[in-house]
Amino acid sequence: MRLAGLGLGPVDRRAHTGTVREMLAGGMAEREDLLAAAVVEAVEGTGAYAGSVFLRSRDRRSIVLAATCGVPPSLLGGWHLIAVSSPIPVAAAYSSGRTVHLSGADETMRRFPQLAVALPYAFGSCSVPVGSGEETFGALAIVWAASPGGEGLSRAQRRRVRTIAKRLGASLADLRARTGDPVECGPQTIPVETPAPSAPAVRVGLFDWDLVNGTVTVDDELCAIFGFAPRAFDGRAETLASCLHPGDRAAVRAAARAAAAGGRITSRRLRIRDRRDGGAGYRTVELWGRAPEANDARARTHLFGTVVDAQAGSAAVAAVERLRDGVFSLAPDGRVTYANHSALQLLAVRGDALLGQFLWDVLPWLSDPDVEYRHRSAMISQAPVSFLACRPPDQWLDFSLHPEADGVTGRVVPSGHPPSTSTPSVSSAETATAATPARLGVMYHVLQLGSALTEAVTAREVCEVISDQLLPAFGGQQLAIYVVRDGTMRLLYHTGHHEDFLDWLEGVPLHACLPGTETLTSGAPLFIESQQDLSQGYPGIATGEVSSWAYLPLIASSHPVGTCVLGFDEIHRFTEKDRGVLTALAGLIAQALERARLYDAEFALAHGLQQALLPHRLQVVPGIRTVARYLPGTSGMDIGGDWYDVIPTGSGVSLVIGDVEGHSIAAAATMAQLRSAVRAFAAVGHNPGDVMAGANRTLIDLDPGLLASCCYIHLEPHGHHAYAVTAGHPPPLLRRPDATTNALELDIGPLLGVDRASAYPATRIDLPPGSVLALYTDGLVEERGADINVGIDGLRASLAHAAADSLNQLADRLLHNARGSSYRTDDIALLLAEYGSAHGAEVTPDHGVILTDSAQR
Repeated sequence: MRLAGLGLGPVDRRAHTGTVREMLAGGMAEREDLLAAAVVEAVEGTGAYAGSVFLRSRDRRSIVLAATCGVPPSLLGGWHLIAVSSPIPVAAAYSSGRTVHLSGADETMRRFPQLAVALPYAFGSCSVPVGSGEETFGALAIVWAASPGGEGLSRAQRRRVRTIAKRLGASLADLRARTGDPVECGPQTIPVETPAPSAPAVRVGLFDWDLVNGTVTVDDELCAIFGFAPRAFDGRAETLASCLHPGDRAAVRAAARAAAAGGRITSRRLRIRDRRDGGAGYRTVELWGRAPEANDARARTHLFGTVVDAQAGSAAVAAVERLRDGVFSLAPDGRVTYANHSALQLLAVRGDALLGQFLWDVLPWLSDPDVEYRHRSAMISQAPVSFLACRPPDQWLDFSLHPEADGVTGRVVPSGHPPSTSTPSVSSAETATAATPARLGVMYHVLQLGSALTEAVTAREVCEVISDQLLPAFGGQQLAIYVVRDGTMRLLYHTGHHEDFLDWLEGVPLHACLPGTETLTSGAPLFIESQQDLSQGYPGIATGEVSSWAYLPLIASSHPVGTCVLGFDEIHRFTEKDRGVLTALAGLIAQALERARLYDAEFALAHGLQQALLPHRLQVVPGIRTVARYLPGTSGMDIGGDWYDVIPTGSGVSLVIGDVEGHSIAAAATMAQLRSAVRAFAAVGHNPGDVMAGANRTLIDLDPGLLASCCYIHLEPHGHHAYAVTAGHPPPLLRRPDATTNALELDIGPLLGVDRASAYPATRIDLPPGSVLALYTDGLVEERGADINVGIDGLRASLAHAAADSLNQLADRLLHNARGSSYRTDDIALLLAEYGSAHGAEVTPDHGVILTDSAQR
């Protein structure tokens, strides 16, 4: 058995990629590849240090982070989901379809002040839309370190970014056409993250060693480790053996025999000639290998493995360990990846407790948000920063952070004296003596709270925002919000692991002498720093397991709304800054909560009105089966003006569907009046055209300032035909017994409410027995940025091909996609009628959706 070769052969990257994609969803994997390639190309092609791609959400209300390169998303404010209306450059690029180029901090502050407040760092950015044709899928953004007075990207660089985005949009459109996978992202999408490039500290070469023939196939990296150009290596074992130290050659042969017998080489250190110094010296590498499995044809004849050259990394570590200065390394997100012995001594922490963690999480005296802020500043501005911090009881340390796109190198050394008032620090004499973390960075959380509260709509959302923002800012563990109802305190929201945090406050009258009520009646916040202070001020109150409390009165427009209570498991000393910030926040919280409570009350009223106005039972008509569905919108007041009806008349039955513009109580009230008017005109025997004309005059007389569309079809069960009129409404669909389905071509009249003299001509429709009519409102077929005719044709195709045993199943299939959407800007009504059926119909409510089928009686 001769020494053969050391390699894995040329790696077929295409085959490898194909294998991975077979394991994943093909379209999804290909989309991730496209996104990653585009953002990397944009970053590397412009000299930026970070980039990201956002794609539109399924509801089109937001854009979702789909891919990043360089700086991790957590450093950029954690913006994973951005409302398309947000004053953020990437959202503006998506909404407008134009490039948003910001050369530096000054231009960012001038054009996007909210972004500058949230990320007050020196950086420039360029955001461009990603799309195909007239359709916009998302936006691509890159970020670079900006110097004062810099002009940002050149025109050629901006043009290159737009070209990359346009190419990405075309590829996404092609992928959607080929696979049917949507371009949109869900809110829980995990972005594809590509780290910034960095020089490797460890080199790994791969080999496939034929133990019988004495040949070896290697990759380019292994050739580089042994000092060969890839094309110059002859594939012979002897050639590699000649590079080994003579004393190691026998050991390699022994390792090969052991691998052939036992199947594995755990680790073997080898010395190879270092060609960088003329071949006079040697450096150490490690050999790892294994033989194929027993059922492999190459078992016991081949050895696969790696050669690891870690000398550069080891030498660097050894050099840094010799320094008396503390040196540490942070990943781009701030986690510690390395700390030398001196750093561990200065920080007074064990290496196993620090590695992989954040400095500010492990070391309480660095837990001030300002430390995290300075790391974020260094990474985003790509400029060094420094600060002083006090390690209790009185050891001042000087920190400096030196960033690159792939992370931060930190230096820490003792400082001989406390900082002056002009020296940046994250500690103070007060916090050093009290051993309490300073909170100079708390204003960042305040700004975040104010911004987040503007997006919260319901009382529940407001409470969750308060919890998410307030507790981390001040280090609390418990939060409870009590509101005033009928002169008593009622719990609205609680979070924390102490379930009985403030049970004694529930149901007490507003005039009770308790901290939760007195702070509200006096309008002054109350800060209690220990259980002893609470017992002295309010004897008999159960303290539980909480040690400190902050009671904040919530007063909006001189009206008592409630009390917000923060609880701390450990004793908390409230500084003057804490007290001032919390007092200011109380007013902000009160206004947001009062607004949300009014919204909740109006929503409850609107929801009840909507349920009352829609029919709960469709009239049963022999020979015709009907079924209806109603889906409310999921934005605004969740109430609209859509309605449907089935009206028996002396000569047959009339099907009605309509839509009053707007989403408000006024729209719902107008809908109810129109529905009553149509029923009245139909009941007295008017023909379809006169019924519609009468409804038009009624709407004009009511003068609500709203327009409406309507479609009215009168069927004669034994005549095999019907007469239809429409007032600007989408055309009904007719599916014949042979499944042929068409949108009916009707004479279209004007919208209701435009002209009192409007006429509405009727169109005759032939109805073979077994035909199905589908009447619907535009919420089912209209999509932002798309022609409504495309949506109508899609519904027609669904009606033609939907397999269903009943009208109920057919209605569910037609509404399947609409039900799956979490964001519907419009409500949806659907009315199906099967002509020539011996059954009638009945409707019952089910989770806000109207179900109709006689089988449910």
